[in-house]
Amino acid sequence: MHLPSKRAQTLRRQSIYLLPNLFTLGALFGGFYAIVSAMNGQFEHAAVAIFVSMILDSLDGRVARMTHTQSEFGAQFDSLSDMVSFGVAPALVAYEWQLHTFGKPGWMVAFIYCACAALRLARFNANISIVDKRWFQGLPSPAAAALVAGLVWISREFNDEFNPIAHLLPYAAFAITLFAGLTMVSNVRFWSFKEFNARKTVPFMAMVVAVLLLLVGVSRPELVFFLFFLGYAISGYVYWVWRALRPQQNGTPPPVNPT
Repeated sequence: MHLPSKRAQTLRRQSIYLLPNLFTLGALFGGFYAIVSAMNGQFEHAAVAIFVSMILDSLDGRVARMTHTQSEFGAQFDSLSDMVSFGVAPALVAYEWQLHTFGKPGWMVAFIYCACAALRLARFNANISIVDKRWFQGLPSPAAAALVAGLVWISREFNDEFNPIAHLLPYAAFAITLFAGLTMVSNVRFWSFKEFNARKTVPFMAMVVAVLLLLVGVSRPELVFFLFFLGYAISGYVYWVWRALRPQQNGTPPPVNPT
C-alpha cells in the first residue's frame, strides 16, 4: 500500500476549502465596506452592506454542509468574520451616524454593542456542544446588526418623512444600539427557525399572503427588514413574559442555543 508522504500530509493540513470560505470572505468584505462607507458619510451604503453580509453569512455554513466541506478553519474564520461584520461594523456605523453627537456616552454605547457581540460569539464557541437547536440564547448577532443597520437605512430612505422628528434620531440610535447590544448577551430565548418544516402543507391563502409580503418587500425592503427584526427582537421578551406568567410545569427546560 502506498502511504502519503510527510510533505503531502503537511500540505493537506495547510489546505482550506475554497467555496464556503469565499462566502465568509464576502461577508467579511461587507462589514469592512460598511465601515469605510460610514467614514465617508455614505450611511445608506453602509447599512445595505451589513445586510449583504447577513445573506452571505447565512449561506457559507449551508454551502459547507451541502458540499461536505466543513472544517475547523471555516468555523473559526466565520466567527472572526461575524465579529467584524456584526460587531465592529454596526457599532462604528451607528457612532459615525448619530452616536457621536453624545460625545463620551455615544462611543461608550458603541463599545458596549461591540463588546457584547464579542462576548456572544465567545459564549457560542464555548457552549457549541451543549445546545438546543430550537432556541437562541440572546439575540443573534446578525439580527442585532440588522436592527441597527435597519434604523440607519429607513432614516435615509424616509428622509423627508423623518424631517419633523429628525432631532429624535440620535436618541433612537442610542436606544436601539444599547438594546441590541445588551439583548445579545441576555438569557432571553429566541426561536431559531431551525425547526421550520418546508415539506409541511399550509392553507392555500398562505400563498396569497406570501405574494403580498413579497410585493411589500420589493417595494420597501428597508422598512420590511427593520420591522421584521424589530419584531423578532421583541418576540424574545414576549415569550419570556409568557413563560413567566403561565403556570409552572414539571421538568427542566432544555438548554438553549447560544449562537
